[in-house]
Formats: sequence, C-alpha cells, structure tokens
Amino acid sequence: MDLHLFWEKIKPVIKNKYFISFIVFLIWILIFDQNNIIEIRKNVNKLHQLEQEKEFYLDRIVNDTRRLNELRTNNENLEKFAREEYLMKKKDEDIFLIIEE
Repeated sequence: MDLHLFWEKIKPVIKNKYFISFIVFLIWILIFDQNNIIEIRKNVNKLHQLEQEKEFYLDRIVNDTRRLNELRTNNENLEKFAREEYLMKKKDEDIFLIIEE
C-alpha cells in the first residue's frame, strides 16, 4: 500500500511537461553533447598523465642543469663525460668496450 501511495504522489510530477523536458535535456547533456561525461573523464585522465610528465621533465631539467654546470666548471668532469658518453680518447690510448649481456 505504501508503494501505491508513493506512485500516486509522484505520477503528476512525472507527467509534467517541464519535468520530461528536464530529463530529456539532462540525458542529452550527459550522453550526446560534445562535452559529455565520457569526454570529461578522458580529459581528466589526460590531464593527470600530462601533469606526471611535466613533473618528470621538470626533475630532468633540474638534473641536467646541475650536470651541465658541473661539466662547465670542472675539466676533469668534462673529460670523464666525453670518455664515457662519446668514447673519446687521447692519441696514445686504446678503448676496450665491455658489452654485458
């Protein structure tokens, strides 16, 4: 009996043309619009991913700037970097590469 009373109270609201218009509008906005829920969710995920990449690259910039400063101020570090990264050597030296598998 309680359910029947509830239905009788809500029935006029459901039949109201403004209520129906509102529901149709809500469905349209949530599902069919260009900025629907799915697109908003994709954009939020992409924003999160881009923020993580930004943090990674900012850390990398700090590390590379520090390393560049060390290379510019200390000739020993510059020589070590050239030998390790670009396999440079002096004229009377030999280079042996060890490849670990």
